[in-house]
Amino acid sequence: MADLEADEKSVPIRTVGGRPVSPVNLDEKRASVSSTRAAQRILAHSNDADEAMKAFARGEVVEIDEATSKRLLRIIDWHLMPLMCVIYGLNYLDKTTLSYASIMGIKKDIDLKGDDYQWLGSMFYFGYLAWEYPTNRLLQRLPLAKYSAFCVVAWGAVLALFATVSNFGGAVAIRFFLGVFEAAVTPGFALFTSQWYTKREQGTRTGIWFSFNGFGQIFGGLVSYGIAVGARKHGTAIAPWKIVFLVNGCLTAALGVVFFFVMPDNQLNARWLTPRDRVLAVERVRVNQQGIGNKHFKWYQMKEALLDPLTWAFVFYALVGDIPNGGISNFFSQLIVSFGYTPEESLLYGTPGGAVEVVSLMFCGWLGDRLGQRLLVSMSGLIVALLGMILIVALPLDKNSGRLAGYYLTQASPAPFVALLSLVATNVAGYTKKTTVAALYLVGYCVGNIIGPQTFRPKDAPRYVPAEITIIVCWGACLIDLVFIWWWCKRMNKRKVAIKAEPGYVKLENQE
Repeated sequence: MADLEADEKSVPIRTVGGRPVSPVNLDEKRASVSSTRAAQRILAHSNDADEAMKAFARGEVVEIDEATSKRLLRIIDWHLMPLMCVIYGLNYLDKTTLSYASIMGIKKDIDLKGDDYQWLGSMFYFGYLAWEYPTNRLLQRLPLAKYSAFCVVAWGAVLALFATVSNFGGAVAIRFFLGVFEAAVTPGFALFTSQWYTKREQGTRTGIWFSFNGFGQIFGGLVSYGIAVGARKHGTAIAPWKIVFLVNGCLTAALGVVFFFVMPDNQLNARWLTPRDRVLAVERVRVNQQGIGNKHFKWYQMKEALLDPLTWAFVFYALVGDIPNGGISNFFSQLIVSFGYTPEESLLYGTPGGAVEVVSLMFCGWLGDRLGQRLLVSMSGLIVALLGMILIVALPLDKNSGRLAGYYLTQASPAPFVALLSLVATNVAGYTKKTTVAALYLVGYCVGNIIGPQTFRPKDAPRYVPAEITIIVCWGACLIDLVFIWWWCKRMNKRKVAIKAEPGYVKLENQE
């Protein structure tokens, strides 16, 4: 998809060393009204330019050839992607550890009754929701990597503290603060991706690090299965579910410390790049027309975000699409048990679902970038998931293997969510606007995940038919929303082409 949001409707401004010093005559007949307003707005913000301007402060000409760009891409991938992938996998594992614990004795040990478990599933997202917008402002205002690392360490410590919980009230507090500290992860990683990679690279990279949700599910299932079997055979000093929380929490906190020392805030303080390569790394993403970060809050960009129909189409998808996610991610272990398997078997049999998610996200991300049609390609994942849920509903209870296969297919559902997340990274220009849209998108995500667990009511067990029908309806509505977003993007692309073709249109120097 083309860049839909970059403001190119402007007239030239004279610069020294890349800094605007005075406007051209805005009364020239060839300057349109929209161009005049854009130029005035840029002049008003000439002192709060993007961090990328620092790389070109001396006014030197910087050029980068294809071979150098590929060399830098290899270096960037090697230093950023492994750590981002592992951290994001733990992000998913840590918030779904409750699902494993639900069949390992936690309900009895902390005396959960009635719909207490559903509320624990939702409580994580209350914390996430409460802190989502503040954390996006902090991601913009504070050093990106340092703040993200603090949040990773804090959420790991909070998760480990779950092992000390002895009642419902304590579990509520832990789940709430777990959501608070994990709220920075997804928007922060989207900012890292938009900061370091070109548009044509971002869909694939976002798909890769997001796919580690699937690896997290595989790892979590195997670890939980091993702990459950070991506890049954040899006994343990503490409850098996507590061991799961301790292992996952301590591992997360340790990797957060590594993240602090390895991950740079942007290209200009990357210790593993030479001074010259830092400038070249900024130059290679000039094509994005979005800079690498701006710490100044701009009200006009927030207004643009709130008035953009695309913003609310994104929010609708996140809200409606994550009602199924909130239910399945908290109840998948119990759902598999309802297919006729034992609790131990459900821990093991849940892992192939993670593999389906990994394959679907990586494939859709790669193919979407290759074809330049991220939305259309991602819709295939949602269609596969929809067919899987229809299979679960249609088959009788005694068709265990068929219903389990249907569950595996549902794990392809995150493909459009990731595609839209990558569109926020690539197609929304202006750091304030980008962080605002990301925050609203993830607010929708939180609300959907709060509602989701409430659809799996105890009285509906073991089939949970109302929840399954809700999932089918939600995913159907999401397909319609995706078609609208695709149509709107095409429409806006055509409008931008027309604006650039107008007489007198001139691109600003260093506008990127």
